[in-house]
Amino acid sequence: MSYADQVYIETCKRIFREGVWDTDRNVRPHWEDGTPAHTVKLFGVVNRYDLSKEFPIMTLRRTYWKSAVGELLWIWKKKSNNVHDLASHIWDSWADETGSIGKAYGYQLAQKHKYPEGEFDQVDRVLYLLKHDPASRRILTNLYNFEDLHEMHLYPCAYSMTFNVSGNRLNAILNQRSQDMLAANNWNVVQYAVLLHMFAQVCGFEAGELVHVIADCHIYDRHVDMVKKMIELEPYGAPKFTVDPNVKDFYDFTTKSFSIEDYRYHPFDEKIPVAI
Repeated sequence: MSYADQVYIETCKRIFREGVWDTDRNVRPHWEDGTPAHTVKLFGVVNRYDLSKEFPIMTLRRTYWKSAVGELLWIWKKKSNNVHDLASHIWDSWADETGSIGKAYGYQLAQKHKYPEGEFDQVDRVLYLLKHDPASRRILTNLYNFEDLHEMHLYPCAYSMTFNVSGNRLNAILNQRSQDMLAANNWNVVQYAVLLHMFAQVCGFEAGELVHVIADCHIYDRHVDMVKKMIELEPYGAPKFTVDPNVKDFYDFTTKSFSIEDYRYHPFDEKIPVAI
């Protein structure tokens, strides 16, 4: 059994066992037919993944990891907020007629600020500190800019990364305000595991632990039966993940820089309704 599957199954079982339903409240998300999208949730879930042991991709169903990495690079490498720069169509529902998603995600990472050492955007500041001051406890990014929230078409869900070097291991905490366990959980885990590998490689560290902190960890009402069926499956072992060792510059990574071998997963033929 892959560790990612183990964590996923245990988290979902906890939600079903201990979770609280929000059916007594008015909720913002809704289904395509206009029906309110209610959830059963847990508050304050913390999951930990040691990337030195295995890559945290689930096998209970397929995670389209190439598309996940493509979105990650769109945000962190291209620092874009326009869907025309993204190969997939996962952001189309939140884009305007120009393709913009507003002042969200990549836009926030691209904004430059002044420091004693010069001007940096958020990504370049992380790179600078990891290379020049790895003992710093101030190596972090934040996408939740209150000044710009009214100009974001979707508030950031995964909004903050805090990096910490321990010995020769680069660790990180991913903070997420909201997590759809069926549609997005392993997608986000895979993305930020890859990001941690990227920063580690170009800054001379080994990838260590990814800690995923989720404030509102939930399963939507129309996903319940699908999740219950999925977590009864017998998971496969974790596949082998590799990064092209020749990439030394963060901005040289592409989706072709990563490979996953022997990825086995259960078929999942049901269409997942997405709350918007």
